[in-house]
Formats: sequence, structure tokens, C-alpha cells
Amino acid sequence: MGTALVTGASAGLGLEFAWQLATARHDVVLVARDEGRLARLAGQLEAAAGIHAEVLAADLTDRADVERVAERLRSDERPVGLLVNNAGLGLNQHFVSGDLAAEDRALELMVRTVMALSHAAAGAMVRRERGAILNVGSVAGLIASGTYSAHKAWVRVFTEALAVELKGTGVTATVVAPGFTRTEFHERGRIDTAHYPAVGWLDAEDVVAAALADVRRGVVLSTPSLRYKAASALLRLAPRSAVRTFGGYRRALLDEALEAPAPDA
Repeated sequence: MGTALVTGASAGLGLEFAWQLATARHDVVLVARDEGRLARLAGQLEAAAGIHAEVLAADLTDRADVERVAERLRSDERPVGLLVNNAGLGLNQHFVSGDLAAEDRALELMVRTVMALSHAAAGAMVRRERGAILNVGSVAGLIASGTYSAHKAWVRVFTEALAVELKGTGVTATVVAPGFTRTEFHERGRIDTAHYPAVGWLDAEDVVAAALADVRRGVVLSTPSLRYKAASALLRLAPRSAVRTFGGYRRALLDEALEAPAPDA
């Protein structure tokens, strides 16, 4: 039994990671902005699984808060053996006409924070000669659909490069690239999913179980479900012009969602 630190642990995939790790007898460090929600979750995990759950409230778009989490990763007290960089957000806007401040927050959260926390964790883990880093990417990183695709493409390539650098140290790096997954993510980002194909949806429980199994095996690129493995292979082989066409389809869906009246209008 070891300690795992999960960012974005209060909802979505992060919540599922927290539960599966706790039931597998890992102590957990829960990181998110909502301290009250984290405290309730910690109590539930401790009561249900008999593990120690630590609450670390932090806004991961704030560099001072990110440094507090990084210090926890460097600590030798209850050392963290698994980092799950899960926190993320969806921007329901176009880049050109959108809010640049929102773009900055997304970039900070899904790129710089992943880099900073991976750096802190890797340094401590290499010193101990054991550990694992799991970064949550997305199949969206293979297409051309807004800055979210760019962020997740960065996460994938960064994790692969990190895995190369860590080879032989006893520490591994894995990036999981799920497709559409049933969580609070789309609702919190006010993203209309009505036009998304039903066959494309995955369950959070299955995504997390597959990701953790791949971490245990030292897999670098983890893609849950056969259909997304096939889709990812096609996207890697397809001409980039075709990939951009698919991105245009996603843009059309966003246009329709943004033009639709608000539910209470």
C-alpha cells in the first residue's frame, strides 16, 4: 500500500480515481479547489476503505497553490508513489472570438501545472527509485479542435518524452487518452453533448480501471476501449487534411451550441 495524489479529485474522473485507489488500499492526497467537497470525500473514503485521506485544497491555475502541491510531492513524509495529473476544464468557446483570460487559465491548468507537478514528483520518485506518473490526456489530442486539442497533444508528447527520460530509474510515466466519458466534465464546461454519438461514450469506472492497469504494467500510451484504440490508430494514419475536416465538424457543433438559446430563455 502506498500514497497516491490525485488532482481534480472532487469530480469526474478524479473522483473515480480516488475511489478506485482507496479501495485498492492506497492512501490518497485529494487536490481540488473545493475544500468542503474534498473533506466530505475524504471522510467517505476513510470510512469505506480504511485508508488515510489527506485534503489539499488548491487552485491549480494559481502558481503559488501549484507550488504547495509540488512541495507535498517532494516530501518524504507519507511519500507519494503515484501522481495522477487529472485536473482539467473544457472551454465552450472559439479561440478567436473567445476570452483570452479563460484560455490562459486553461493553459495554466492543463499544461504548466502538469509540467510543474510532474517535475516535482519525478525528482522525488527517481531519488527513491520507484513511483509512477499518470497524466490524463484525451483522444482530442489527435484532432484539431480548439486549444483543448493542443493542450492534450502537449500532454501526450510530454509524457512520452518523460517516459523516455525515466527509463531505467524505477519510475514510469503513462498518459491515458479516453474519448467521450460520462462524467460532470461536459456539464461543468457547459458543453452541449446532444449531438455526440451514443456509441462513443465510455464509463468513468472502465476508463480509470484500464488506466491504472496500464500504469501497473508500465504502459506509456493507454487508450481505454477497443473502439478508441481503433479510432486513435485511424487518426494517426489519416492525412492531416482529413483530421482538420473532422475538427471542422466539431466546430460546427460548437457553433450550433453557442447559438442555441439558454435553457431558461
